[in-house]
Amino acid sequence: MGGGAKEELGVVESREWYLSAYAPDGVPTSDHLQLRTLSLSLGPDSIPDHHVAVQLLWISVDPYIRSRMTGHEDGLYFSQFDLNQVLTEFGIGRVIRSKSSKFTEGDIVINPFSPVAEYCVVPTAFLRKVDSTSGISLPDYLSSLGVPGFTAWVGIEVLGNPKPGSNVFISAAAGGVGMFAGQLAKLKGCRVIGSTGSDEKVKLLKEEFGYDDAFNYNKETDFDAALSKYFPNGIDIYFENVGGKMLEAVLNHVNQGARIPLCGMISQYNKAWTEREGVSNLLNMVGKEVKMQGFLVGSYLDRFGDFMKEMEAYLKEGKVRSKHKVYSGIESFLESFSSLFSSSNSGKVVIQVI
Repeated sequence: MGGGAKEELGVVESREWYLSAYAPDGVPTSDHLQLRTLSLSLGPDSIPDHHVAVQLLWISVDPYIRSRMTGHEDGLYFSQFDLNQVLTEFGIGRVIRSKSSKFTEGDIVINPFSPVAEYCVVPTAFLRKVDSTSGISLPDYLSSLGVPGFTAWVGIEVLGNPKPGSNVFISAAAGGVGMFAGQLAKLKGCRVIGSTGSDEKVKLLKEEFGYDDAFNYNKETDFDAALSKYFPNGIDIYFENVGGKMLEAVLNHVNQGARIPLCGMISQYNKAWTEREGVSNLLNMVGKEVKMQGFLVGSYLDRFGDFMKEMEAYLKEGKVRSKHKVYSGIESFLESFSSLFSSSNSGKVVIQVI
């Protein structure tokens, strides 16, 4: 891990992933995402004021950046990467040079706009220090205490407004967001069912994450029949990660006043917008007075402090559990990113850079 980086006389060789060609549909491959090596100067005169040089330790791997690789601004919520631009993700690193009074060498920092690289020089405006004495593992700052955990919290706590006894359905339930959404709903006294892509993950949801039940969507191919079986009393909250046929089936089983927080629709990410599946039964929302709301966590940053206080307490009390799929070395990014669009992973996908 980190074998491509070597420091000599204030210069490091740093490998980074960049977008070499747009991928309008399908899972991006080495035709679109490539690794290159840059020489990065870390000398005192090479780092601007209010910047730090960071050695990356951990990098988050998230499906949403797929929408930034199509080359088409088709109404999605993030701008496109430029060709030859380094990819960016959430990252955790160690400060190795500092031209800022706020950070010193050795500080561990989180960067929401980190390049997918081994080293970088970045402004300090968006960096946040990690408390190394908290007893919380670094990958948890990218999962339960990071964007996935916050996303789950906003969807369940703020938009879902769960009540004890509510019937809650989570799709992509063993993924980086779904695993927390289900646990948070259980902590509110709800009955929680999840869908996932393998029998092994069904077992994980029930035994490790406390779901009341779960089903393998590759076996329950008639989603409407599956939801009739698992929700005989209907669905009060649907935390949406999948879209397409699953959303359509859910709308046949919603209760009066149901809430549907729209977190993502991963089944549609690799399709051109003209080929994405429509939903034929939206009329069901009218009679049942269903509230379906898309959301971006950036619009809820005023609640981040509330989230951190609640989630840190849950973690320290052992009430919320994390699971990480760890890939080793910066060179593993393409493999780890591709895995997001299969059923091969459980939990949050991260790269341990060194």
